[in-house]
Amino acid sequence: MRIEPKVLENRHVRLEPMAPAHREDLRAACDADPATWIDLYPYSMAGEHFDPTWTRMQGDVAAGRTLAFAVVAGGRCGGVTCFSGIDGVNGVVEIGGTYYAPALRGGAVNPSAKRLLLGHAFESGARRVVFRVDAINARSRAAVAKLGATQEGILRQDRVCWTGRIRDTVIFSILNSEWPAVRDVLDARLAAFS
Repeated sequence: MRIEPKVLENRHVRLEPMAPAHREDLRAACDADPATWIDLYPYSMAGEHFDPTWTRMQGDVAAGRTLAFAVVAGGRCGGVTCFSGIDGVNGVVEIGGTYYAPALRGGAVNPSAKRLLLGHAFESGARRVVFRVDAINARSRAAVAKLGATQEGILRQDRVCWTGRIRDTVIFSILNSEWPAVRDVLDARLAAFS
């Protein structure tokens, strides 16, 4: 498996490899919902936390640990999503680190972005795509399940969040043998958006 950074696009969203040009739009998107960062993320990109988290993300990209994408809708970056845990030897990659400004939630953006990322991963040789979701994040758990991912289990007390809360992590996956059926359902779902 070899996943390359490249622009991914469909009629609802454009995913661009994260670059300095996206920084201020992403900052504004992250500041649009500061409560979400407190409640549902293991780190924060709101307020004073943006700059150090941006720097860490860029370091992870430079080191090859992460491939971050700017989520562009309506001509502006309104969020971020990433490939991480890239394990080329075993053909495993995680999709995560996803945040959307409130205006981009609940419509075509998330399923469109996930369709692009899943397609890119499986076309690049992935055998397994993983999603890790905070157990208390009901919205994200429902969204990942709606994609067609299988819930595998819960890692109890898996992570310490930036607020000090101990997080349980729900693990989901999609296998390459499952991808054609998942893809067809996703494509039908996206076709229903006008």
